[in-house]
Amino acid sequence: MTVYSLEPTGWTGGRIYLRMIHDAIRDTARVVTLPDLKRGYRRRRWRKLRHLAALAPRIRKLRDARGVFVWDDLSLLCFTPAMRRRTIFVFHHHDPLHYDSAPIEPLLWRALFAALRECAAVVCVSPYWARQLTARGIPARVIYNAFDLPTLDTIRAESRDDLRHRFGLPNDRTLVYVGKAVHGKGIEHAQAALAEHPDLYLVSTGNNTIGARTHHTGWLPYLDHLRVIRACDVGLFLSTLHEGWSRCAAEAILLDLPCVTSGIAGLGDLAQLTGQPIADLPRLGEQLRARAHTPAPLTTQARGRLAAFDIPYFTSAWRHLLLNTARSLDEPQPLADLRQARAGRPRLLT
Repeated sequence: MTVYSLEPTGWTGGRIYLRMIHDAIRDTARVVTLPDLKRGYRRRRWRKLRHLAALAPRIRKLRDARGVFVWDDLSLLCFTPAMRRRTIFVFHHHDPLHYDSAPIEPLLWRALFAALRECAAVVCVSPYWARQLTARGIPARVIYNAFDLPTLDTIRAESRDDLRHRFGLPNDRTLVYVGKAVHGKGIEHAQAALAEHPDLYLVSTGNNTIGARTHHTGWLPYLDHLRVIRACDVGLFLSTLHEGWSRCAAEAILLDLPCVTSGIAGLGDLAQLTGQPIADLPRLGEQLRARAHTPAPLTTQARGRLAAFDIPYFTSAWRHLLLNTARSLDEPQPLADLRQARAGRPRLLT
């Protein structure tokens, strides 16, 4: 079996998820990837349109390809109806706050929701988005983010004092991990709410695209990224985006950090599953100090609830979905469907 997909360029949660899919199915299928160019554009505005224009000719060449498409990109709009019927689409999230090519981009998303109804399967990473899509008439299932638990166990066993020394973090303050310093993740809200609490020391990772006034480590290799989280006392995730699960928040919980979240979208699902409270902004400082002293049995219990979502879980779920999808495609189609498939032509908006 051949699976066509995009190259998982970058280290955002969505790219990690796609990379994990490829790893999970390599023993079952041959994975062929097309380049994902949109993350290379320096100017955000119109980058998705440039991305679609660059991918359209490559997608057109796959029009008669046999196999399954595992896709998570607006370029699904370039697929023929027959290609969409062979597609497992991964829907991470949708947030109008991220429209950077208005007024065209809202139209593209509207067209995408229509196109998803033609796909063989639609997968979300959180129940929130599965419910949202189902309400739009798009049946969706959940395959959660998964984690390499032995690696996290190893990092969790490292000395917190040694890690603070290694990354230049203070030992005499409460360290609050606030996630990646990018737009929409709520770093600015954390800074404003905690400005009068100098004992709470904010730590962030990733590319600082917002000029965050935190102790910012910059981009780190993955193991060091985990070590920075482990060095902290408590996690604070005030994202205003309608995300799926926040991968950083899940990593923090798996490293035994008690957390406070905004409770928005997938963060609400994660908070409910693991017993993390929603942020009370007027008393956020007091709330974080209390959470930093959460008894170990409670952080262990929260970790245990996430431990079900390990690599074997993820691999099994994706292999099962892929094989079932491939089998269903081998079944004879009604004559009307075959005629529609033959008549299909790649187009940008359908």
